[in-house]
Amino acid sequence: MAENSTEKTYDFIIIGAGVAGLAAAQYAARGGLKTLVLDLSLPGGQALTIPNLENYPGLFPSISGTDFCQNMKNQAESFGAEIIQTTVKSIDKVENTFRVETIKEKYLGYTVLIATGAGHRKLNVKGEMELEGRGVSYCATCDGPFFRNRKIFVIGGGDSACDEAMYLSTLSDDITLVHRRDELRAQKAVADRLLANEKVKVLFNSKVKEIKGEGRVQSIEIENVQTGDVTEYPTDAVFIFAGMNPVTELVEMLPKDEAGYIKTDDNMQTLIPGMYAAGDIRSKSFRQVVTAVSDGAIAAHSAGEFVRNMK
Repeated sequence: MAENSTEKTYDFIIIGAGVAGLAAAQYAARGGLKTLVLDLSLPGGQALTIPNLENYPGLFPSISGTDFCQNMKNQAESFGAEIIQTTVKSIDKVENTFRVETIKEKYLGYTVLIATGAGHRKLNVKGEMELEGRGVSYCATCDGPFFRNRKIFVIGGGDSACDEAMYLSTLSDDITLVHRRDELRAQKAVADRLLANEKVKVLFNSKVKEIKGEGRVQSIEIENVQTGDVTEYPTDAVFIFAGMNPVTELVEMLPKDEAGYIKTDDNMQTLIPGMYAAGDIRSKSFRQVVTAVSDGAIAAHSAGEFVRNMK
């Protein structure tokens, strides 16, 4: 296939520069594939917000998610992967080649990896949208320092909510975590550490009814899901970690599970030959940095076999 000035051809085009995409880029480029990574955001994705990455096997003592992601980016580029910061508009397949269109350029690829991850799930309560950026946040490491020594509420009960509440407790002695169930969903070690933290109070069986404030967050209404009682608490910030929604707009044609995550086989292959999915966007039972990296490595290996067989 001939290249022209507007359509460069690659063996492997990766959409998304989170840890799954970066791992795939490293393995693919090291394996001899001409590899391109496209993402509007900075390389690293959700992992950039991890204060201390302490459960990645062999990485001890822990380092920040920012440092970890920068190392992954540098490693992938050292093997020859290209990383371009841009917005992908569409992905089409013409015969045996994928055409990926961005806001500026078009690229051709023999294989494509969808590694666009997942975005923060909203509570969809009154005041959330109106006060976003004015005390409502979805990133503790980004915005936590603005609320040092202030009253902070954290919403959620999974690993992310507990980890972020632990981080925020290094900035304030007045942290309240709100969870709608009677026990935390986080891994036991994470949950135990949070519950032992004297700076963090936990409201179980509770949900947010409304976030209030004039120009900034000033209070939050919490409803007890068992009794229906509503209590208003003064607060300066509300950090929301209520789960994620997979970013699948580019590949709506692919089969998905009940939660909207893309279905693949064990080789990360989707229903479309030559198209793979990896990381948080993929249907699976456990989502961690280590599983995303594994997905990316497997996808790159599978893409390599696909390209070699095609050529």
